[in-house]
Amino acid sequence: MKLRDNITSGYLDAANRLAAKNKRRRIVAYVESYDDIYFWRTVLSRFEDDTRYFEVMLPSHKKLERGKKSVLMNFIGKSVGPSMIACVDADYDYLLQGVTPQSRNVLQSPYVFHTYAYAIENLQCYAPSLHDVCTAVTLNDHRIFDFRDYLRQYSEAIFPLFVWSVWIYRTGNHNRFSLADLARIIDPGGFNVQQPQPSIDHLRRKVNTKIRQLQSEFPGNKDAYLQTKQSVRDLGVTPQTTYLYIQGHSLFDNVVVPIMTKVCNRLRQERQEEIQRTAIHHMQRKNEMSCYEHSLQDIRQMLKKNTGYINSEPFRRTQDDVERFLASTQSAESSDNT
Repeated sequence: MKLRDNITSGYLDAANRLAAKNKRRRIVAYVESYDDIYFWRTVLSRFEDDTRYFEVMLPSHKKLERGKKSVLMNFIGKSVGPSMIACVDADYDYLLQGVTPQSRNVLQSPYVFHTYAYAIENLQCYAPSLHDVCTAVTLNDHRIFDFRDYLRQYSEAIFPLFVWSVWIYRTGNHNRFSLADLARIIDPGGFNVQQPQPSIDHLRRKVNTKIRQLQSEFPGNKDAYLQTKQSVRDLGVTPQTTYLYIQGHSLFDNVVVPIMTKVCNRLRQERQEEIQRTAIHHMQRKNEMSCYEHSLQDIRQMLKKNTGYINSEPFRRTQDDVERFLASTQSAESSDNT
């Protein structure tokens, strides 16, 4: 059956009921963009069995629309259901906890699933997995940089300003301090693989300067700030994992890729020097170098295919939501059949 733009969960529910009893139930999962298809496939695959399967796709074949606000939210309340779900980035909607209509739609609909982390890019940059990505890119397993420690320190440095950002968005003052403003300040800038600490120190100074400015603009905000701080902690954000909840493309493009590029360049150089040093003669050196260089991978592409996030807390929470949804629909189906 070719999926049309006006097909709803009700239509698919009926089609599933009419199908042969031994045929697997089809559940359509709409996502925001092409890059999201692979991510949500990793979320949903474990729930496929001889009774059901998922088909992950973009919502429209005609208009080629993408993005949560312009596309997926159109399905809430009229199209999604037991056989048609929406899978989206959490963005700030999770942290806003229903303050805006879109946040309420994302959090309250039983047929909408989100990443908990800001976006899939954050999970692709999951710190414990980054060494493995470097190894895949360079074919050199030498640990010359501690990604976990750096992103822990990075997160601790930006956490106080991140709390301000959440409070500002919850109170509707985002024109005073936007996500773009936050991204600009928490960009670590220059970075040295051997001496990363100056990067963190510079970042702390920038953060503290902005915090003093915000304290001046919003005097008497201490209690509200502390309440927001506790609130985001209760939602799973810790000072050590803040990087998972900032804008995903900023983390990917401005923090992780620049760091990984420098680390991978060092690892490539190390491997090339080893080949130069150990080759017995010129032809062996040339052949070995050619073989190695043809085996190298692109950093961005390897990050986009990185699935090390399956061990992360946000990923597990998303899978828990899907599991509860499937259990509830299966229970409802059993009740209908009795």
